[in-house]
Amino acid sequence: MVKILERFCRVVEMLAGLLLGLCTILIVVSAIGRYALTTPVPDSFDVSRLLIGACIMWGFASVGYRGGHITVDLFVEMMPDRARRWVEFLAWAVLLLFVVLLAWKMFGRVDSAMRSNEATFDLRLPVWPLMALIWAGTAISILTVTVRLFLLATGKANPEFEREAAQKLD
Repeated sequence: MVKILERFCRVVEMLAGLLLGLCTILIVVSAIGRYALTTPVPDSFDVSRLLIGACIMWGFASVGYRGGHITVDLFVEMMPDRARRWVEFLAWAVLLLFVVLLAWKMFGRVDSAMRSNEATFDLRLPVWPLMALIWAGTAISILTVTVRLFLLATGKANPEFEREAAQKLD
């Protein structure tokens, strides 16, 4: 199961990296066009901001499983192991609630953009497909945070276990 989860997270990370690379290329080409040719790429602002949102949410999905985000555990580090696990479980449960609410609101935003035919400024491209990509990253975050919560509940979410699992993949 760990191998499947690790491979899944690698695919999620590759997709987030691909989106980030695409966004970077779009911004650079548009900046060169704006300053060298006095003609930016049409809709580069709208598309790049939506791509950045997708990058963030797909990256968040990866962090949801790996738990590699920045934390400050001043008081938690002083607690006994059992209390520390409970606090960590509670923190991940609150994060899961946040991600579920975010996905719900994001889905409403995608639905609203689709129904109202919201489009980009220059080329009038529909924005809902890119918003759906952001929502998909949020939905995947629900899955990854849930898996992390399950691993915490079963006692398999410790650094040594994850390091061993990653080494087995390599």
